Amino acid sequence: MASALVHPGLLHTAADLQRMRDKVAANAQPWLGSWNQLLGARRANLGATTYALATVNRGGGDENYGVMITDMMRAYHLALRWKISGDEAYARDAVRFLNAWSSTLKQLGGDSNLYLASGLYGNQWANAAELMRTYPGWAKEDQVRFQTMLLNVFYPRCHDFLTQHNGTETRKVTHYWANWDLANICGMYAIGVFCDRPDITAEAVNYYKTGRGNGANDHSVYYLHPGYLGQWQESHRDQGHSTLGIALAGMLCEMAWNQGEDLYGLGNNRLLAGAEYVAKTNALVGPAPDYIAYPMPFAPYDGVQGPATAVSNGSNSRPCWELIYHHYVSRKGLSAPWTQVMAEKQRPERVDGGDSPGLGSLFFTRDPVPPAKPSGLSAVLHDGKVLLSWWGSADATQYIVQRAALANGPFTEIARVTDPRSYTDTPAPGSWYYRISAVTGSGNRVGADTLRVAVPGDLWLHLPLSGNANDASGNGRHGRLVGGAAWGAGRAAAQGAVQLDGRDGHVALPDGVLSGLGDFTIAVWVNWDKSAVNTRLFDFGSTDVAYMAMSPRDGTDKIRFMASHNQFWAEEKLVAPAALPTGRWVHVAITLAGKVGTLYVDGLPVVTQDGVWMAPCQFGQTTRNWLGRSQYGGDPYFKGRMQDLRVYSGALGAMAIAQLAR
Repeated sequence: MASALVHPGLLHTAADLQRMRDKVAANAQPWLGSWNQLLGARRANLGATTYALATVNRGGGDENYGVMITDMMRAYHLALRWKISGDEAYARDAVRFLNAWSSTLKQLGGDSNLYLASGLYGNQWANAAELMRTYPGWAKEDQVRFQTMLLNVFYPRCHDFLTQHNGTETRKVTHYWANWDLANICGMYAIGVFCDRPDITAEAVNYYKTGRGNGANDHSVYYLHPGYLGQWQESHRDQGHSTLGIALAGMLCEMAWNQGEDLYGLGNNRLLAGAEYVAKTNALVGPAPDYIAYPMPFAPYDGVQGPATAVSNGSNSRPCWELIYHHYVSRKGLSAPWTQVMAEKQRPERVDGGDSPGLGSLFFTRDPVPPAKPSGLSAVLHDGKVLLSWWGSADATQYIVQRAALANGPFTEIARVTDPRSYTDTPAPGSWYYRISAVTGSGNRVGADTLRVAVPGDLWLHLPLSGNANDASGNGRHGRLVGGAAWGAGRAAAQGAVQLDGRDGHVALPDGVLSGLGDFTIAVWVNWDKSAVNTRLFDFGSTDVAYMAMSPRDGTDKIRFMASHNQFWAEEKLVAPAALPTGRWVHVAITLAGKVGTLYVDGLPVVTQDGVWMAPCQFGQTTRNWLGRSQYGGDPYFKGRMQDLRVYSGALGAMAIAQLAR
């Protein structure tokens, strides 16, 4: 992040405001159309009465938050009208609204919905104030009073929600939908910038990157389907809240971008994946009223209001698409076909109803950069085949999928693809290299990435654990011993093994150690000293709501493999008939082929189950990857020895597993 905060530096920078002025003065579209939408909303008219309140309630009885929304929008629109028209009368009126509320508002009330008010309105009040901070007619003491209001009334509620989730943080943090988190992250970030509090902006950014709730980047986009269609956490709920989530995540990323931090690109453009999914869901075809919905892929969801097996019916026209489109396409040169459909359907973008500003055709439309190369290529084994996905070029009409036996080629065309930007290849056994080229009106553009994939699979990670925790596969994914981890006797006299003490000893593995895997095999030799419920052989994750783990004994006295990604109380799992034996060396292995998982003990399959969706590649860059330690702080550490951990890309067959178990 930039070392000092930039002003104006929330949704609108000085350059943005100059662009708006120039385009409106030139009667250029779509800027003028969206400007006329602002004027037509009549929130920027002079002389309106202020209705500042001491207590604003949202939820429960005696709701009055609509009064604040109206005055908040007036302040915001008046500030914009001043910035674009240059007429100081609008600046004076904007200051009148800001001062009235900072002199009067003391608290937010209501039921749990007050936490929506803290985020949604704290964000937009701060944005209005940020526009006015350069106005000489807004006295310094009045600006300080407005900062005090934001810090005393709005920020504490944003902070409390993201740390406590209205009392559900400990066990059911994912009870709340993505938009609740995102509203408060936005409110926190905007308040931090206007109040010159980089500690507060850092708090917001850290939550978006690593938070436990559904608004965190890799939790809001719950699952990546082929072609980077990112299933949104609220897609099974309704489209009004799904589009609200896109609006809020977009605002957060834009504000951070204007402060020098690229949250848009986090997780290989994971927000764009979510936006494309939500946009395609809402891009109904055909004339009204007989619209037809596009069929959407859907990973089962068992979290909030689950279980769900399909996206919700209906569509929503929330004005949130110009911001997303003009970052990824106009700034970055990428392709965003479904976001483009929605932006074009709504252009010029109108005012939103209070949850977000809208007006994106005025705010965010910019001249495009040259189109980018295809990028972000991923290639994972899925059900024994190579599944490719990539980000496209803004001007591409189709894509050429190419394959080679050597890194430098020669590459041979194997397919042409339009949408989605994905292809499944079934090559012969061996190592293969892939790249993507864009077909454009000015010729072909070779992609930015070339990836190697081995069929049926590579040795991805190999820790012999016989004297050090180094990776013998040659891939450099070395582990390290932590706490009470030492070296003990292995299965044979000449071998060693890592000895874990059951108190704090464990082996830590690198961030993202499994992040490129689809189909996989994990195999390890284990000698368990003492049976304990809910200890771990391994646990790969980032929080206690996003992990892939194996317990040698669960609460029902059985070996359990489990995977969860923001569903907390709803794990995918394979459960063996009995717990892991103690006092002897046992070989344990788990494989995933497509969505079919198989658990092996001493070289023999003990359970096979379909419906395991959460392959390691779905978890992103995991940051807490351990042998012998659980994501849950209350679970016991493993006590015993481990040796010869092997991870393969691809699911080994029963004969290969039996060979490892000898």
